[in-house]
This record gives sequence, C-alpha cells and structure tokens, in this order.
Amino acid sequence: MDTTSGSGGGATRRCFVAAVSGAGLAGALAACGGGESGGGEEPSAGKELGLAGEIPVGGGKVFADDKVVVTQPEKGEFKAFSAVCTHAGCLVSGVKDSVITCDCHGSRFSAADGSVQAPPATKALPPVGVEVDGDRLRLT
Repeated sequence: MDTTSGSGGGATRRCFVAAVSGAGLAGALAACGGGESGGGEEPSAGKELGLAGEIPVGGGKVFADDKVVVTQPEKGEFKAFSAVCTHAGCLVSGVKDSVITCDCHGSRFSAADGSVQAPPATKALPPVGVEVDGDRLRLT
C-alpha cells in the first residue's frame, strides 16, 4: 500500500483511513507520521552541500538528499535547519521572501531562526551547523 502523498511523503486522509482500516490506530500513526515530528536523523558533519552562491539573500535552498535547508537571511550570513517539517515529517519545499515553506500542510518557518510563522507546525525547525569553506557550503 502506498502511504505517501505526492509532495514529500506526508500524511494524507486517504493514507490515514487506509491504515486505520487495515492496521489499527497505532499502525496508522506510525505509517502516516501522526503527530509532531522530532526532525529526523542528523545530517553528516563535514559533508559538502554546494556553492554558497546558490543561496540567494532572503531565500534558500533545500538539499533534499541531506534533509537540510540552507538560508541566507542577510548577505553573507548562512543558516541551516533540518528540512524535515516538525508537523508531520514532510520535507520542506522551498524558501522565498525569508520564509521556509512546507507544502504538505501549509506550515511556514522563519528563514532566520527556523521558528514557526504559520501552523499547523508548533515546533521550530532544528538548527544544523553550516559553514562557508571558500565558496562551498559544508555541514559542521
């Protein structure tokens, strides 16, 4: 049974109903990411993500394979957060106008500090260490 939605693996009503009818509530919650997520596994320290020049001021980039979103709130200031939405475990979809968005359920987070700007998420995105090494972004 496919339990993911087409936009990053988040829970859907169809997933929930299907899981409840086949596996009970505990199975449904496990399969569909029921409840606030803790943010997932830790990214690998020392891993190179890409070029610092790829991150626009006031914007950012989601590195889906590493489950990290990197932002540049002010020129030359880079921040990184877990890209796993704290609401239901979907990957955030992008960064625009200093806001990190999750298209699964509409949560919005600050690109400056990861704090929740719009629910349903109630927990901030956890910070991840990032540094600029020459012109490259590297996890710390």
